[in-house]
Amino acid sequence: MTGRLNRIMSRAATGVAAPTVLFVTKHRGRLLFLPRAISHCSHELTAPGGGDDEGGSAALIQALDDCRSPRTLRSLHSRLLHRPRLLSDPAVQIKLMRALASCGDPHGARRVFDSAPCKNAVFFNVMIRSYVDHGLHGHAFRLFADMKSLRHHVRPDNYTFPCVLKACAGSDHLAGGLQLHGAVAKLGLDTDIFVGNTLIALYWRCGPSSDALRVFDEMPNTDVVSWNAMIAGYAQNGQCDRAIELCEKIVALQKPQPDAGTMASILPAMSNANRTGIHLVRKMFDEMGKKDLVSWNAMIATYANNSMSAEAVELFSGMEMAGVEPDAVTLASVLPACGDLSALSLGKRIHEFIERKRMRPNVVLENALMDVYANCGCLKAAREVFDGMTGKDIVSWTTMISAYGMLGHGTKAVTLFEQMRKSGLKPDPVAFISILSVCSRSGLLDEGKYYFKCMTECYHLVPRIEHYACMVDLLGRSGHIDEAYDFILKMPIKRAREVHSNMEIGMIAADHLFNSVPEQSGYYVLLSNIYARAGRWEDVMQVRNLMMNKGIKKLPGCSNVELWNKVHTFHIGDRSHPQSEEIYEKLDVLMRRLKELGYVAETETALHDVEEEDKEGHLLVHSEKLAIAFVLINTTPKTPIRITMNLRMCGDCHRAVKLISSIAEREIIIKDTNRFHHFEHGVLNNTSCGQKFQPVVIILLQPFTYRQHSAAAGEGKRPVERRRAGGGFAMIDSTKPLSCARGHGR
Repeated sequence: MTGRLNRIMSRAATGVAAPTVLFVTKHRGRLLFLPRAISHCSHELTAPGGGDDEGGSAALIQALDDCRSPRTLRSLHSRLLHRPRLLSDPAVQIKLMRALASCGDPHGARRVFDSAPCKNAVFFNVMIRSYVDHGLHGHAFRLFADMKSLRHHVRPDNYTFPCVLKACAGSDHLAGGLQLHGAVAKLGLDTDIFVGNTLIALYWRCGPSSDALRVFDEMPNTDVVSWNAMIAGYAQNGQCDRAIELCEKIVALQKPQPDAGTMASILPAMSNANRTGIHLVRKMFDEMGKKDLVSWNAMIATYANNSMSAEAVELFSGMEMAGVEPDAVTLASVLPACGDLSALSLGKRIHEFIERKRMRPNVVLENALMDVYANCGCLKAAREVFDGMTGKDIVSWTTMISAYGMLGHGTKAVTLFEQMRKSGLKPDPVAFISILSVCSRSGLLDEGKYYFKCMTECYHLVPRIEHYACMVDLLGRSGHIDEAYDFILKMPIKRAREVHSNMEIGMIAADHLFNSVPEQSGYYVLLSNIYARAGRWEDVMQVRNLMMNKGIKKLPGCSNVELWNKVHTFHIGDRSHPQSEEIYEKLDVLMRRLKELGYVAETETALHDVEEEDKEGHLLVHSEKLAIAFVLINTTPKTPIRITMNLRMCGDCHRAVKLISSIAEREIIIKDTNRFHHFEHGVLNNTSCGQKFQPVVIILLQPFTYRQHSAAAGEGKRPVERRRAGGGFAMIDSTKPLSCARGHGR
């Protein structure tokens, strides 16, 4: 019997090309010996050979496919070493190479590659890709050359060329990419969709964009990756309109269907985008059948990058309800939005999630956490995050310095700035904007002059318009008006002029500004307010009529407050809230109590050519007062009230809120565009605004662009770029744009 079986096996093996494996099976009581060739081109293992247990081998191979942990992989590799026949299988070797590469060990993958006696294109493709994924482009090029050598003589295929083209793009090796393009054209592979997509990415990365467009147009077939590559190319190269245009096409055609990659590709074009572009991205997002983490992240980032903080926070809540767990990218996008809205409860909840998931140390998240606590007035919590960081970058220090300055601790901010310098970290232009702004807020005239000189003489930084604005603000606030004016005259930037609280000079400058840039709504408001303070009501009406005729609208003022894990927004005279009736009843009660304490409305702040009674009614329904009344009727006594405004707090509201804090026995913290206003038991906290309401207005006659660090920007990330269209002006804090003049549009 044994001899017969051997003859059968011998004859069966003779007719099968090596290498083969004989599988033994039982059919109707008879043993059958079935030869099957192992395909070296196959990515799957057909079956184990020899005496290995088939079930155990299958489980081991499946574990190899699923492995993402280096520690687990070492254990699996050790088990494979005890199964030499299984380890000698080419399909298993390929799987092991992939697992090693995915666990960050391309050199271990190379050792497996070198140990394989017979290598085909799949071996080379996996190894080249491993090198490219780890940025080892030189190794990839050398292996590609070795692949075509006489020693191996393996022909590259349509999977090889995309990997090598990616290496060319990653190393900015355009010449090599052009050579490869010629090679694929000769082989007829230039029509292959994978090759075409990689060529598009190559030309966008290091070649002319026209070549990328030519490849795209000449492709006989395109898929969503092709469209995404073009959209990303336009977006990353500043051609945002073209990127949005392509997005509109793919949404309209729905062939191919936009995916998460489409949303990620358009994201660079969505900074400071218009409403049309944002609605387009939201339409893409809503029409996706299955939304993965990348889709949610892209949509949240789109809102956050366009100062739509309420929408970003709302979408994050929807993401949680959908059961999608956020990652570090999600949190880095939504945390600044929490800070903008003073959504402290959500910020704390995210902080707890970060700690629970052990996501620290992570400088991006830690900077964002500091920013949230600082913007919510929680200086102690911000400092705890700062002190607990194992590694601090320039953004970390600048965020903490700004937090001290924002909350009125100028001296501590200066001390921290000096600690940063002593640590060996070199301050950048944004860091100097931060410290100069701190000096301006805190009235530290000598320190401000010192740092301006230090910036230019010690660090050889060229002052930008923001640095000059801070210095003018500092000098004006310190009472050195003549020195501020002389400083402006000596500035090398000709587009700036300074206006202090001098009505005659203010009207001349505003009239000139109105004629220079008539399309900017903020300047209409500025001119209207200056005319109003001068009593020129006919001119005020003329300005407003011009705005109406041209369809120019000023930014409506609003106040945001977080309650019940939701951000509630109020506008002047707002009656859209479900609790409006109760809110206005509470407001009436508060106003009666205020008047009993001697409160008289500061009707000059209203700036309307109407009767005093009407002016008082206008002031009564300012958004921050409505927000306070809403919180009072929905929270228990002693609960602090935190409100964020998008405009500057007017003088009347400042006085009224101070008294409300006494009547209601509440701590009230209001953050406007300039600073914090911290009231407690009818007393203004002397570390906040200091009740300083004499503005220095910086009028900028031409547009300019400045860079500002985002708390969510990590090491190696570019600072956020913000453009002030047509110039801008700022009160008190010259480094922040004032959207609307004091007391209007609330």
